[in-house]
Amino acid sequence: MPTILAVSGSPSPTSRTAAAVDRALTLLRRQGHTASHVAIRDLPPTDLLSGFRDTPALWNAADAVAQADGIVIATPVYKASYTGLLKAFLDLLPENALAGKVVLPLVTGGTIGHLLAIDYALRPVLTALGADHVVQGRFLLDTDIIRGEGAPTRLTAEAERRLAESLVAFTAAVDRRAAAPVPALALVASAGASR
Repeated sequence: MPTILAVSGSPSPTSRTAAAVDRALTLLRRQGHTASHVAIRDLPPTDLLSGFRDTPALWNAADAVAQADGIVIATPVYKASYTGLLKAFLDLLPENALAGKVVLPLVTGGTIGHLLAIDYALRPVLTALGADHVVQGRFLLDTDIIRGEGAPTRLTAEAERRLAESLVAFTAAVDRRAAAPVPALALVASAGASR
């Protein structure tokens, strides 16, 4: 079964984006997928901001990206774009780090006007990192994610339905990619790299 990695770029552990990622991971696991999570806020900030790639925490995070078949990139919208935290992490990934991967952008924001951040801010950087297939992103309004006093944060029924639909399309693309035969040229290249 293909592996899925969620990479979240929210600086807050209690953010609406964190709640959306948690729900997405639960739904993915219910589908039988192996799903893990890299919360960029947990990586050493000095390493991220200084561009130090040669640290164990950043090696592990980059390796998790390399090993995943599908990646959910989650971020809130700040100033009409994805977070600087996410940008700092993406900048440290090797060129073509997303090659051969299916990517689902998962974005949260305060108004529907922020929906454009998926296609105009996030999709270009994912493509620049070599993502072969960026599926249609899912945007959730902040009002779709309900924080309860003393209760866990949850999604509205409609937001849950839309997220589940996106995850079904995403995992179908991941499954198709994983089942596709490896092109002969890729086999030759990988054989040469292992020598």
